[in-house]
Amino acid sequence: MTFEGILYRMRTGIPWRDLPSEFGEWSTVYRRFNLWSKKGILNHLFSQLSQMADFEWVFLDGSIVRAHQHSTGAASSATEQIGKSRGGNTTKIHLAVDSGGLPICFDLSEGQRNDIVHAESLVEQLEEINTVICDKGYDSKAFRDFVRRKGGKTVIAKRNCGQDISKDTMDWCLYKYRHLVENAFARIKHYRAISSRYDKLERNYASMVSLAFMLMWLPMYC
Repeated sequence: MTFEGILYRMRTGIPWRDLPSEFGEWSTVYRRFNLWSKKGILNHLFSQLSQMADFEWVFLDGSIVRAHQHSTGAASSATEQIGKSRGGNTTKIHLAVDSGGLPICFDLSEGQRNDIVHAESLVEQLEEINTVICDKGYDSKAFRDFVRRKGGKTVIAKRNCGQDISKDTMDWCLYKYRHLVENAFARIKHYRAISSRYDKLERNYASMVSLAFMLMWLPMYC
């Protein structure tokens, strides 16, 4: 029931104190989740499940999440990956998915960070590097060279800045499958505690995201 309470909170996004009594004391449920977060248990379980990924094609993208006002003010000198811009407080999820659209790994950053900042970090976490597909936000010669040195190739759309953007410059048919990473974001944002960040600490929000990705993987093991 404690784990069900964690899932309920992820689905609804309610404050921990408002958890229904059917799950037990709210403080017990929160302490268990916080302990798992400190030990990195949920992140570890997600990484274990994602080892079954198909690395033939890997799609990268980032998605911004609005950070609720209650998620700010953590007793920490770090930013906790909450950025401030005109749009308010935001966090960005940088994600890599496999050929079937299942999550492999992710990073968190402040919402104003460009996608390319975490591109190499995501690639470094891959067990195999074959073909990396991205949108214009990853249009960087340095990143293309980085993937090439790792033994892979890239399919990345170019910006319209006087570059060669003819139809023969890349595999546009494969590029159309980039919607798989967008679908993954759409799946996890069904959970209100993911689509809006309420957690003050980066590690707690990362654990919630890992739990959401775990639920995408579990049907593959049934």
